[in-house]
Amino acid sequence: MALSRWSKLLQKYLFFYKDGFFELPYLSNSPRIMVDSLIKNPVNKHNPLAKSISSNNPFCKVMIRYRELEEGFWVLAYDIDIKQNIIAKAIYDDNLESDYYFLSFSTFDYEFSLKDNSSKKEILLSTCWTFYKPKTNVASYFYEGTSGKFYNIVFNKKWAEKNLVIDSIPNTDALQKFLDLETGFLTWLDIVPEAHRISKEIFNILTLEKEGVFNTSDLRTSILDLVISFFKTAFKETRIQNHNALGNLDYANASRAEKMILQNLSVPFIGIEAIAADVNMSPTKLKVIFKSVFGMSMLQYHKEKNLLLAEQLVKHSDVQIKNIAITTGFESPSKFSASFKKRFGKLPSELRNS
Repeated sequence: MALSRWSKLLQKYLFFYKDGFFELPYLSNSPRIMVDSLIKNPVNKHNPLAKSISSNNPFCKVMIRYRELEEGFWVLAYDIDIKQNIIAKAIYDDNLESDYYFLSFSTFDYEFSLKDNSSKKEILLSTCWTFYKPKTNVASYFYEGTSGKFYNIVFNKKWAEKNLVIDSIPNTDALQKFLDLETGFLTWLDIVPEAHRISKEIFNILTLEKEGVFNTSDLRTSILDLVISFFKTAFKETRIQNHNALGNLDYANASRAEKMILQNLSVPFIGIEAIAADVNMSPTKLKVIFKSVFGMSMLQYHKEKNLLLAEQLVKHSDVQIKNIAITTGFESPSKFSASFKKRFGKLPSELRNS
């Protein structure tokens, strides 16, 4: 897809409204092509001297900084405020080479309305990682009222074979097997303990840079720390070692199922059948696909997201614990406390008092 044709496609599909979300497509064959497609977006402004792209439109406000750290290794860092529900879609041109892998990491603040007081909102943090292969059509959902940092760490196979086959990463043979798959897309809620600290370091480096003068050496070190920390932790799991590639429609349906779960966090789990009906897929097949992508069942994912939400409310709000149990969809405070202790090793009251 030549960039001239890309401009025509943007005119047709940019912020196209579907299922409650405005679409934001971008080309993903390579980081250079991705940057060029973002520059072509008519709502964006490009500053070539600063290697940045900015936009302030009715759907989002964003500052993007892009850096080629070395041959085959890039980072795109986004500072973004979401004004409307957006779905960002990776699109590939079959006529162009696609040999880049994407490791994405996000930390987003979002407003959460409490059931017992609709006028009161808590600012909470949501963390997510994804790792996907070339030619994998990824759909990322961003929700109105959220803001935060988002990274695309992009590298090709040649760079990965040179830099990631090292002693600190276990099961490098399994990593090679994953890199050799036709497509692949995996998601984690939070996997790198030091990610928030490293994230701040990265943005501090980027914001302190002057136009035309870039601190590539320190930035590369911080990004590489992040990548290696991710793979060291990820390859302790068996699912990335045993992952089998799915079709792009399967990955899209897994993302749609996740969206439905996230939109119903404050109520008891709505059931696999209801989610499958919304996705228009058999419950049996959806269960297999979802677990392959997210590493847990839809029910487990619902519980894990609610417990992570509850942990933040316990730590950072003055909401009564019994009301946190109700807010996060638990049937009773006792069941909530038992689940909380099993997950975090402490009762909610113990964590709050500490």
